[in-house]
Amino acid sequence: MNKGQERSPRKAKGQGVERREEILAAALRLFTQLGVHAVSTRQIAQAVGISQPTLYAYFPTKADIGMELHSRAFALLAQGLASGADRRSDTPEGFVAMLRIYVDFGLQNPDMYRIAFMSEGAALRTWWRENDPTLSPSTASTYGVLRREMTEMHARGLTVDVDPETLTQSVWSGMHGLVSLMIAKPGFPWVEREALINAHLWVIVRGVLKAV
Repeated sequence: MNKGQERSPRKAKGQGVERREEILAAALRLFTQLGVHAVSTRQIAQAVGISQPTLYAYFPTKADIGMELHSRAFALLAQGLASGADRRSDTPEGFVAMLRIYVDFGLQNPDMYRIAFMSEGAALRTWWRENDPTLSPSTASTYGVLRREMTEMHARGLTVDVDPETLTQSVWSGMHGLVSLMIAKPGFPWVEREALINAHLWVIVRGVLKAV
């Protein structure tokens, strides 16, 4: 049996919500270990200890599992942003604190972050191509928060002379670059973690705000 395909003992039917959570947990583990594209529903079912038909009763396709994990990742990030609603961009320090919520989410939840922002799976690529991510509720509660803040700062004349949408995407790219590299390359000789994160976020903020 290949890596990531450990078979759990066959379990009784009818465990409802608990069974659904077991499927999601197994899928997340396998997606992280092997990549979304390399994992089959058969492997996921084996890891949970159920048959494929039983798995299909909860999730008709692998894409449905991926979308659920993707949505949950965005929901967790949105929860963090909502909990830090008082840390906004009225000051440079507040702006850094807001960006730090995103970075901390990614580094504290690397598996979920991979699914939401780093997945190479065809199903997720298809979803992003066929849907407008800027209009989805999950994106509105995450990326939309950053865009709203950038728009407000731009309207108050606090940012450099770049349109808010471009600034938003630039800032998001900067945060994602740091998080994804630290997740994907843990063996790289990074400088002290806290110093790197703080310096990187201040580089972003100084590049966005006029008087910092």
